[in-house]
Amino acid sequence: MNDILSGLLKNVAPGLATAVMGPMGGMAVKAIASKLGIEDTVEAVTAHLQANPDAALKLRELDLKELELNNANTDSARKMNAEVQNSANASWLAKNIAYCIDVVIVTSTIGLTYMLMSQQVPADNKELALMAFGSLVTLCGTVVNFHRGSSQGSKDKSKGV
Repeated sequence: MNDILSGLLKNVAPGLATAVMGPMGGMAVKAIASKLGIEDTVEAVTAHLQANPDAALKLRELDLKELELNNANTDSARKMNAEVQNSANASWLAKNIAYCIDVVIVTSTIGLTYMLMSQQVPADNKELALMAFGSLVTLCGTVVNFHRGSSQGSKDKSKGV
């Protein structure tokens, strides 16, 4: 049933479709049901959207509101960072801690990659090592995207926005 709901939302409110299929899907369905004024079950939301295509406009508003909040959050973080970087009173640590953490993440990723490729991991620790590796690779990707470009910017560029 989630697949049907996700399919209905995909074209209208892609952010909500992603939320419904994610780990917080229950909360997303609750928010959608609240916006539509119906029972907060996947079945009720799916049936309502299938019967009322105009309800999609309400969901589009919810999706846009979430995007605006996300952008405001990112913008405030950028402003805060710019203020710290431009402050004459900020310490060296305050200005550089994020970069130090980035160096640790990238170095750890490279180090763990080397270790996994050159050392035999004990069977009892294999899952833990691979989980740590996956987390580090994800964090490293975030660091590289932050410093070398963003995936959203790339998407917009390829769409011609």
